[in-house]
Amino acid sequence: MLTYQAKPPQQAATKGRHRRPARGRVLSLARLQWQVQAGFLTLLMIMTLAGQAIAADVRPFFGRYQGSLEVPNPDGSKEQRDATVRIGPLANSDDGFFVQWTTTSLKKDGRRKTKSYNVEFQPTERADIFAAAMKRNVFGHTVQLDPMKGEPYVWGRIIGDTLTVFSMFIGPNGDYEMQQYDRTLAEGGLDLVYSSHRNGFPRKELKTFLERR
Repeated sequence: MLTYQAKPPQQAATKGRHRRPARGRVLSLARLQWQVQAGFLTLLMIMTLAGQAIAADVRPFFGRYQGSLEVPNPDGSKEQRDATVRIGPLANSDDGFFVQWTTTSLKKDGRRKTKSYNVEFQPTERADIFAAAMKRNVFGHTVQLDPMKGEPYVWGRIIGDTLTVFSMFIGPNGDYEMQQYDRTLAEGGLDLVYSSHRNGFPRKELKTFLERR
């Protein structure tokens, strides 16, 4: 008498051992999502701390500086000017600062002509870039001037040891002029480089040293 004995489905059992239960797959997917989110938050914190670590510190520029420079006139002659710069913190702001500069020129007829500017700067969301406020609105808040009204549009920037103030003017005919003041920390004071461009073409460049007082 022949007896038939069915063999166990080894292949099916082998495949079954490699199949993961649905609950395990759900837990693994959730764990992966959590790891991705945790990694993203960690990266965001690192970037934030790094941004704070390299944020510009304006305090080394605080002080009063004085010097002189020669300014060429259209007729080829040169005019001597005395320059004074004051940089300091704002009384009503933890992060803001002001830049005040005054130039005094001696005319040929003996007259002395003085020009003085004072600009308050506040930090922006962009690292090392500062917005300028040069007038107050009806609510008493300081705001930018309007270049469309012939007023200068001013902003500041700090890169390394250089504090730069940019000023843009738009003329009645639509021409624009950019003025740039680079004040770089140096031993005993500031190295000042002034340059101006009209419609992208250079017009003037002046250099001098301002001694810390």
